[in-house]
Amino acid sequence: MPTPSKSLSEPPNNSHQTKVLKCAILSRILLLLLTLLWRTLLTPYDTSAPLNPPCLNHPSPSLSPRPLSPSLASVIQNGVVWDSVYFVRIAQCGYEYEQSYAFLPLLPACIFILSRTVFAPLVWLIGDRAVLAFSGYVVSNVAFILAAIYFYRLSVIVLKDPNVALRASVLFCFNPASIFYSSIYSESLYALFSVGGLYYLQSNADNIALFWLALSGLARSNGVLNAGYYGFKTMHQAYDAAFLRKRSFLALQILLSGALRSICIFVPFITFQAFGYYNICLGRSSDEMRPWCKEKIPLLYNYIQSHYWGVGFLRYFQVKQLPNFLLASPILSLAVCSIIYYVKSRPEIVSSLGFQASAEEKSCIAMISSSEKPQISNSSKISKKYASTRQENHNLKLRKKMSQGADPAECIIDHGSSENLGYTSACILPFILHLSFMVVTAFFVMHVQVATRFLSASPSLYWFASLLMTSPSISRRWGYIIWAYCFSYILLGSLLFSNFYPFT
Repeated sequence: MPTPSKSLSEPPNNSHQTKVLKCAILSRILLLLLTLLWRTLLTPYDTSAPLNPPCLNHPSPSLSPRPLSPSLASVIQNGVVWDSVYFVRIAQCGYEYEQSYAFLPLLPACIFILSRTVFAPLVWLIGDRAVLAFSGYVVSNVAFILAAIYFYRLSVIVLKDPNVALRASVLFCFNPASIFYSSIYSESLYALFSVGGLYYLQSNADNIALFWLALSGLARSNGVLNAGYYGFKTMHQAYDAAFLRKRSFLALQILLSGALRSICIFVPFITFQAFGYYNICLGRSSDEMRPWCKEKIPLLYNYIQSHYWGVGFLRYFQVKQLPNFLLASPILSLAVCSIIYYVKSRPEIVSSLGFQASAEEKSCIAMISSSEKPQISNSSKISKKYASTRQENHNLKLRKKMSQGADPAECIIDHGSSENLGYTSACILPFILHLSFMVVTAFFVMHVQVATRFLSASPSLYWFASLLMTSPSISRRWGYIIWAYCFSYILLGSLLFSNFYPFT
């Protein structure tokens, strides 16, 4: 994988990166131990995990030798539950059934490659399917650890405060959807390529960012939404060229380039839909064709979600689904509060989509809106030496205003210094817009309990949570509530999910 270059705006702190790395590894070990503990103490609700019928394309495979360690193989295969069954099956047999096309191919491809190369010698010890499952665990956990590192680096660039970035990154390492990042699910790969792609986009490494964000759309379908970041960047660059620099031709070039880059992020997902159409629809008579094959836009993914899982606008709004709405309420509440807080704090930024940002804040969104890489002056370099001192003075002023009875919502923002804005910076706006769309989709369209893991890779959630936990104008109890929520869902998730009980 490419080695991340240091940002022009704020170099990552190596000691902080080491702490994030340790937290990411520690959190994965914790999830592994909890999963083994619950599997040992409790009987799974569904005991069909070890079942593995022959592949349809090889109905009579040659008998493979019995593994030397069947007990170890059983321990590994018992963790293949829920969607993990599909991912392992696709890696082993390919796309056999229509509903299996709901699971995008990046994770199965990685599993297949590792099981046939690096871990191929283990087949004699634990058997073919256990090797596939083990490969899946390695991919997911390694991808998560890398995602945590990129999360910290992205946070440093956007928030311009390594300490806040560290707190947000540690929170990401112990996020409430942690069980899925340690299982054979696509969340880890999506988080890696989504967060990593945004890091490179903020670092002006556009080509690398494009490749990574396109891969995120090959891991999970919501990866295509990352095209919106390019749309936001293109919009500001075109405005800058057309109205501020009076260069219409350059603005047209920027618009065409941005449109092509956005399309490129959709290409992997569209290609996979074409692959499904080729396998299921082509060469069949009209009577044999599936209903979606006859549509003007034959989109297989939407049909599968609607037909097999009942996904659709307001289709989940049923009385019997109230427990699932309750299960998703913490993450949705946190997300909605983060959006409302930002909108109330910076209404002029939100209503103008960032075009009314002050001249001082233009340096904050330079990585987003400028078509040229910003240069750092000597004075700005010198001023960074005093950033921590100014922040301490800023916090003291906040406490003084609070003691005089000032409104906390007004005290928390000091528009006089853009470097201290942090979560309320104009840089956060595209992340807020992205999160808003995902929240609306999760609540009104999807199975709402999936919101916990669907929103878990959104950086602005952890940035806002870090603000709640450390701001002098907000009660410290929110920090305890957030940590209690994360660890309770880690315990609950590892208990229910690993034993084939429904979770999120």
